Amino acid sequence: MMKKLLLGVGVALGMTTGLAAQTTWDIGGTEVTEYDLVTGIDIPWELVWGPDDHLWATSRQGEVWRIDPATGAYDVVLSMDVMNGGFGEPGLLGMAFHPDFETTPEVFLVYCVGSSWNGEERLSRFVWDGDALTDENVLLTLDAGGIHNGSRLLFLPDGTLLMSAGDVGSSSLAQSLNSNQGKILRLHPDGSIPADNPIPDSYVFTFGNRNVQGLAVRSDGMIFASEHGQNQDDELNLVLPGRNYGWPNVEGACNTTSEQNFCEANDVMEPLKAWTPCVAVNGMEFYEHEAIPAWNGKLLLSVLGGLGGAYERLSVLDIAADGTVLGEEQFFSSFNQRIRDVAINPNTGSVYVAFNGPSYPGSGPNVIKEFRNDAFASSVGQTSAPVGLEIFPNPSADAFTILVPAGHGNARIRVFNSLGICVGDWREQAAGGRMTVPCSDWASGTYVVHCEQDGHIRTKSLTKH
Repeated sequence: MMKKLLLGVGVALGMTTGLAAQTTWDIGGTEVTEYDLVTGIDIPWELVWGPDDHLWATSRQGEVWRIDPATGAYDVVLSMDVMNGGFGEPGLLGMAFHPDFETTPEVFLVYCVGSSWNGEERLSRFVWDGDALTDENVLLTLDAGGIHNGSRLLFLPDGTLLMSAGDVGSSSLAQSLNSNQGKILRLHPDGSIPADNPIPDSYVFTFGNRNVQGLAVRSDGMIFASEHGQNQDDELNLVLPGRNYGWPNVEGACNTTSEQNFCEANDVMEPLKAWTPCVAVNGMEFYEHEAIPAWNGKLLLSVLGGLGGAYERLSVLDIAADGTVLGEEQFFSSFNQRIRDVAINPNTGSVYVAFNGPSYPGSGPNVIKEFRNDAFASSVGQTSAPVGLEIFPNPSADAFTILVPAGHGNARIRVFNSLGICVGDWREQAAGGRMTVPCSDWASGTYVVHCEQDGHIRTKSLTKH
């Protein structure tokens, strides 16, 4: 079930009483603490806060993880073979929960199968049985390619589902209403076409889209999309039914003679904001919570960065009631890591951020970080800090001690180096106990400690001096 674990991305943050101190961030006067929730994982692509009060994530390489936000322990609830093994742009992508999950426990996933540039993208519905995702029902199939597969999923307040579909590198398809590529599609959860779609008997909701990889709906019902440009003009768009967004005839605003002519003839919707050079905008969500007041009501936009390893960040956009972008702030660029997606804990207001490594198109090992206002979390009765594996001293030069979590069964502890090679494997470690591991002969660097216990997985980064 588990792939080979690789090096976790992390930074030693100093020491206090033998345990690693945590980095804090000043966000508009609010102290927010940074935690590594899950480390040593490969290409977290979609982050979604689940209706079961767990954080869920997809891995582009074909796994779905259900993560306990209090400990970082996770279960692999689905594992599948995907196109190109999840390397490059295709693989397991978007995820969404049925809006009435309590009575209809269904999870929707988009993934690519096949090989090279000749594949199939599937939108499928799975049933959550409490332990795993089962009973797949394929609702829709499209072409999949080596690039531009989309695909984010978003349920709207009316219970219909949006799916972004890329142009798979064939830009002319975006303007063809006979193709579902280069579009945002809308359907019912059973896969049928809504009667009020802008084009009768068609899934097409918008067209002229190159590669939309972010969808978000604001509390007032306005829908926004982030879209990758080609050589310029990454876009933030207001999503309106039946509108043409111009690709490939228009990039960004209608500001050349040919673009202006095309826009006038085809009623093209211009972007709310565009970025040149391209910064690779991605997953996004509106932050509507009081825990971080400076972000309340603003759009959190993941930015992967350019091919040259620049621009990576979380952008925070202030957007007026009419959609006008009033300003942009940038956070977390110092990690020099591609930010793929963001999710929000509705209880604590914590922000979860998925990192995908330093270079295109992303490769493991990676980390999901939590940014939390501990003072607010404590005030609503939540644990003041995620409690996962305890390892000290960390960093270490000679030896480190692992506190094995309490549980119903013994634990298996493994440590992996930066090449994914297991440098230590200790089985049947007593639950609630401790073990000391010498490391003086290990090479300096970062390692991942991997703990399997009671069917759950916990991970932690370790730095060897």
